[in-house]
Amino acid sequence: MGIQRRPLREQIREELLLRLDRGDFAAGKDINEVVLAAELGVSRTPLREALITLAGEGVLESNQGRGFRFAPVSSKEFRELCEIVAGLESLALELSDPEELREMAPELLRLARGFPDPVAEQSEIEWHDDEWHDLLLGRCPNERLLDLVTSVKAGMRRYTHLIAGEDTLLEREAEEHCRIAEHLRAGDVPAATAALRDNWISGMERMTSRIPAAPGTA
Repeated sequence: MGIQRRPLREQIREELLLRLDRGDFAAGKDINEVVLAAELGVSRTPLREALITLAGEGVLESNQGRGFRFAPVSSKEFRELCEIVAGLESLALELSDPEELREMAPELLRLARGFPDPVAEQSEIEWHDDEWHDLLLGRCPNERLLDLVTSVKAGMRRYTHLIAGEDTLLEREAEEHCRIAEHLRAGDVPAATAALRDNWISGMERMTSRIPAAPGTA
């Protein structure tokens, strides 16, 4: 692994996510820290720092004091996470100044119309969606609420990495972002909030169709 001028734990984290995208790790698989540290050519200290970071993001879970494992996935958990984010982002929109949202709407429209593809690579969708949603929530004055949004979204990232790798083509509905922005431009925050919830629900449905059923379920 090439060493760059960034904290080693960040390089290790990115390498593990890349391996996860390639399918090197299965959900629920225990991590042998000694073997993995040897493979990466690093000591266990920065490796453990990277593992703790990934556990905080929901990609890994602690294995009852015996190390870490890649967290299993379930459509139920993913639906619950999406519902939480939809509720939190809607609240953030409601707490924002309506006039500031109206002023910001043209830029939201520009970003949405600049990425109209109905199908795109997961990494590209994620980058554009993050940019768009960060701008949308940027007028919310409640920093604790924004921290909660960031925390829950981090837990959702493992689904992206376990189910849809960076180059996976995914469907998206480009018009959903335009619809939200148009409501804001018209000064209709309640309609924008409802459209935002719809955006999260439709995205949830597209993603859950890719999540394998848990053993023993129909």
